[in-house]
Amino acid sequence: MALATLILAVLVTISGAHGVLADDGDAAAAADVAMASRHEEWMAKHGKTYKDEEEKARRLEVFRANAKLIDSFNAAADKEGDGGHRLATNKFADLTDDEFRAARTGLLQRSPPLSSGAGGGGFLYENFSLDAVPQSLDWRAMGAVTGVKDQGSCGCCWAFSAVAAVEGLTKIRTGRLVSLSEQELVDCDVRGMDQGCEGGLMDTAFQYITRRGGLSAESSYPYRGIDGSCRSSSSASVSAASIRGFQDVPANNEAALMAAVSRQPVSVAVHGGGYVFRFYDRGVLGGAGCGTELDHAVTAVGYGTASDGTGYWLMKNSWGASWGEGGYVRIRRGVGREGACGIAKMASYPV
Repeated sequence: MALATLILAVLVTISGAHGVLADDGDAAAAADVAMASRHEEWMAKHGKTYKDEEEKARRLEVFRANAKLIDSFNAAADKEGDGGHRLATNKFADLTDDEFRAARTGLLQRSPPLSSGAGGGGFLYENFSLDAVPQSLDWRAMGAVTGVKDQGSCGCCWAFSAVAAVEGLTKIRTGRLVSLSEQELVDCDVRGMDQGCEGGLMDTAFQYITRRGGLSAESSYPYRGIDGSCRSSSSASVSAASIRGFQDVPANNEAALMAAVSRQPVSVAVHGGGYVFRFYDRGVLGGAGCGTELDHAVTAVGYGTASDGTGYWLMKNSWGASWGEGGYVRIRRGVGREGACGIAKMASYPV
């Protein structure tokens, strides 16, 4: 009797285990179907197509990995009641890390630091009192920022950052807001460190604009998103804005950065290749997950304080208006010596 009871117990256990395995398999299959459906919806939203089913299957796996990472981050933030930022499966969700960095970043490192050129050395706002700085500022509200642009699959964030800073200074100095040409920098500023879609630096872009005597309007030298032949000497390329040079903001000094941003939009280097920046959707980005290894360039166009009291920098990006908060990101102020995402390490502005 005891043996029969034992056999029955074993059979029940085995049957139960099979039931658990079956349930697990059903759950996994349902999750796969849900993710495939989510990918289809994402493709429709972003107008994505693939050359064949093999490519689609490969992109689905990349999408799956990115979506799980995003969902995990948001779930943890929600559980902790984190008032910071949230991520989204945006238009970059089917790209690998390497593909994304190659197409959407493009900042090169400088060593040693460049000369400030015709603008003179030093820091123009060195003696500027922060007591006179407004508690919040948004250069968009003052008409000094053009609409959000999209660099596409060209690693020329450096050109967009520099151009936005020059556009802002031109508006402040002349009262005219003119959309300037990033493509001219991509095509023509290639004799030194800057190499078009292969990367560059804002300071060398400022040097090019200074040497040339100005930069064309976007309307006369439109953006194409690929490396091309320089047309700067043609009649179609007439300078629409000029600068005398540039200056660097003292490194690792957010007070100095605030002094500069309070007077004009400023080019800023950040760590943009990480997933928390890449998939940023809303809120104030900062803290864990955003490193300080500089690989991307944006433009500081203001600063302020969120409803929960968190101070932030307002940054214009060049990944289109569908990314982040209408093409902008708010990055936490006052986070360590180098700043959140490295924002205090390497900033500069035209003069």
